[in-house]
Amino acid sequence: MDSYTIDAGLMARMFLAGAKNLESKKEWINELNVFPVPDGDTGTNMTMTIMAAAREVSALYDVGDIDMVSLCKAISSGSLRGARGNSGVILSQLFRGFTKGVKECQEITVPVLATAFEKAVETAYKAVMKPKEGTILTVAKGGAVKARELADAGVTDLSEFLGQVIAHADEVLLQTPEMLPVLKQAGVVDSGGQGLMQVLKGAYDAYLGKEIDLTVDKGDAAVSGKAAGAAGYGAQASAEIKFGYCTEFIIMLNKVFNIKTEMDFKAYLESIGDSIVVVADEDVVKVHVHTNDPGLAIQKALKYGALSNMKIDNMRLEHQEKLFRMSKQEEKPVEEEDDLPGPKKDVGFIAVSVGSGIAEIFKGLGVDYIIEGGQTMNPSTEDMLNAIDKVNADTIFILPNNKNIILAANQAQSLVKDKKIVVIPTKTVPQGITAVINYVPGLSVEENEETMLSEMKAVATGQVTYAVRDTNIDGQEIRQGDFMGLGDHGILSVGTAISSVALRMVEAMMTEEKELISVYYGEEITEEDAEKLRNQIGEKYPDCDIELQYGGQPIYYYIISAE
Repeated sequence: MDSYTIDAGLMARMFLAGAKNLESKKEWINELNVFPVPDGDTGTNMTMTIMAAAREVSALYDVGDIDMVSLCKAISSGSLRGARGNSGVILSQLFRGFTKGVKECQEITVPVLATAFEKAVETAYKAVMKPKEGTILTVAKGGAVKARELADAGVTDLSEFLGQVIAHADEVLLQTPEMLPVLKQAGVVDSGGQGLMQVLKGAYDAYLGKEIDLTVDKGDAAVSGKAAGAAGYGAQASAEIKFGYCTEFIIMLNKVFNIKTEMDFKAYLESIGDSIVVVADEDVVKVHVHTNDPGLAIQKALKYGALSNMKIDNMRLEHQEKLFRMSKQEEKPVEEEDDLPGPKKDVGFIAVSVGSGIAEIFKGLGVDYIIEGGQTMNPSTEDMLNAIDKVNADTIFILPNNKNIILAANQAQSLVKDKKIVVIPTKTVPQGITAVINYVPGLSVEENEETMLSEMKAVATGQVTYAVRDTNIDGQEIRQGDFMGLGDHGILSVGTAISSVALRMVEAMMTEEKELISVYYGEEITEEDAEKLRNQIGEKYPDCDIELQYGGQPIYYYIISAE
């Protein structure tokens, strides 16, 4: 094999291998989510983003005789339109910048790769309004800096070059907890950065000639949030769990645990399992591994010190129970939507929403099209574009209603040329409701945008859900199964009773100028319990108007706003 150049065929194999490696690790990456919420989905979002591009690349690869221009177009366009969530959008922008750097080359060399890595980082940083270090961006930048250093030093062998770039990027990833205190507090590295590393490592394996299954599901590249969710359940139904026990523990060190010791320990864990996370911090080491024999991992760990916080879950049993619960749920028929656009209008609205009650609220306020999704399934850029096509208006306001969907909305906005798209960066459903309520037909688009942006800032939002694992964050000791009140900037309350957690959350949200409290109760809350909570809030804040509405949202028992 020529170790100095990469042609289009090899690059296609490397991209597909990177995509497949990320796909195989997505659940592990999901588990790295800082907040222990049941919808941590970085791995899922990044996987759905890259697989949208992989389907297009696979189609070219199957035909054969690939040229670099067509390959780069497939990678860039596929990931751009399939991007979901902030991590997926950033990943698509990395691909977009990278492909700009290589598309004119028939053969890729070390200098070309170094320039392409720099272009990838530059493009991704520009796509984020307020780039934050300690994230996927930092990991990508670290790899690009190393690539330029090696290229300038005269390294020409691609095997050496790629190996050193990946090793350095891995080191940067391990430093992300030092850059973001919230990562260190949770004992994890950045999930987006870990996802990027899995893409790079998979690609490198393909370059080295390792045997890799490059088969890609040829399903539709653009899947709606609702359909994608159903597809995910289907995949769960047929998934084979290779290693059955999720094993976690902390080692209280009684001997030196240096870099070599850590690498040896990781290598041993890799020999008995996968989804390995080993985070060393002074005198403790946090360990996570999926294995068929937890005892072997425990015996090895005992050589380094005493163990605490041990937790072993039978994933096969949990998987079977989940499938059984799913099989008992009645499938509701999906009503076919009329694909014909409505009458032409000057201004239209698109809102992202989950829950039948919340969807009805938005429709009642004049929203033309509801994209189903949000916390549990971030819609893609393609979903946004499809919605835009369905709204027959010259100007369209988009309300993402989730901070993890704003970048996808902005990306859709940049791709539309025949309509004026205005993204109001609403981060919660209550912010979206307030924004659309304050739209005034007689004002200009610019005046309405200014008003909506101003009014939504006055809305404080809290959401009650449950913890999926033990952690310590925002000064709160959280146990798996606890209920949590999540505010706009962190965890506001924790406890074992939904109503008391909700009340303490509201208390943390309230200020003297707040006059209206709106309570949206989810699908698992009865109207009777919701009324009780409303009365309790009313007793505590007698000068406020308290509104109660059925939201029907999953996972989040209550969404409560104060304004």
